[in-house]
Amino acid sequence: MSAVSLRNVFKSYDSTLVIHGVNLEIHDGEFIVFVGPSGCGKSTLMRMVAGLEDITAGEILIDGQVVNDLPPRDRDIAMVFQDYALYPNKTVFENMAFGLRLRKTPESEIRASVQAAAATLQIEHLFDRLPKALSGGQRQRVAMGRAIVRQPKVFLFDEPLSNLDALLRNQVRAEIKKLHHRLKGTTIYVTHDQVEAMTLADRIVVLRAGVIVQVGTPDEIYHQPRHRFVAGFTGSPPMNFVDASVVSDNGQVMLNLVSDHRLPLPETLSRAVEERVGDEVEFGIRPENLHLANSEPPADWPKLSLKVELIEPMGAENLVHFALCKNSLVGRFGNHVRPAPGTLIDVVLDPTKMHLFDKQSGETLNRF
Repeated sequence: MSAVSLRNVFKSYDSTLVIHGVNLEIHDGEFIVFVGPSGCGKSTLMRMVAGLEDITAGEILIDGQVVNDLPPRDRDIAMVFQDYALYPNKTVFENMAFGLRLRKTPESEIRASVQAAAATLQIEHLFDRLPKALSGGQRQRVAMGRAIVRQPKVFLFDEPLSNLDALLRNQVRAEIKKLHHRLKGTTIYVTHDQVEAMTLADRIVVLRAGVIVQVGTPDEIYHQPRHRFVAGFTGSPPMNFVDASVVSDNGQVMLNLVSDHRLPLPETLSRAVEERVGDEVEFGIRPENLHLANSEPPADWPKLSLKVELIEPMGAENLVHFALCKNSLVGRFGNHVRPAPGTLIDVVLDPTKMHLFDKQSGETLNRF
């Protein structure tokens, strides 16, 4: 397997710039996920690595070789598409063997490679079937098997689970992760689903409007977002955001939320914003970092009295929606927490999990 380097890569269509100078190093054997909303450029970036899209400027290297001018067949990559792209008139075996036959691989090697890949994916019993006789999950396994037999330098997955139902998506996602652990192949995976990104990736590349906003491990992306966009894109439900201003109260730096709710800040955040007294900021906290005031959290945690708007039962847990003036906050609580809509609840906030973002740029003000 091989490393992939993107060096100051641009892509434009006529006068429209869609990829803005991307720089990224993907390590040998790494599973990296491009994630972002529709139109952010993640699929375009992958297609440029594959050679299916020309780049406007910059360099793409695979295994240390510049591949800008190499056609897809000479880049030694294998791609798994969203729509499987299987040949409808070929059996499962022939679909998996097709790429090797194009390379004039000896028949004995073809059979051995296809058998090995099919055993890994548990699809040997499907060899004689046509794609129309397969379920969606089986078709996706065949498409993955066709990629595996190639033994490429890089695997590319372009939203491979989008056409599957929720249960099957979870199953195939687990299979992809186990497959990567066995093969240790360099893998680039494109998705708009932040759950897929968090569960699969060694590192996540968060894109917005053709620009990399943050690159990091799933833990870094979730717990240490460098931008409000990243904080709001990850998590289900996502981070809560409230407009606020930085104020000083008897020398103590605090947050003034809407309706004059005052929140003291932990020391690290207080030092980070002490020069910004009077500035507007955006306060963020994740739903799981809201706690009932009568539970176990320390007594000195900041407290808010919030009105319950609605309850969303989720089985093992409940999502409680609160009103804070014109803002809404969501808390994640145990199944036993079911306050009646309209009641006032005292909620405390974990001060070590608070986030502040610049109101204009969206950049984090936390010091990680």
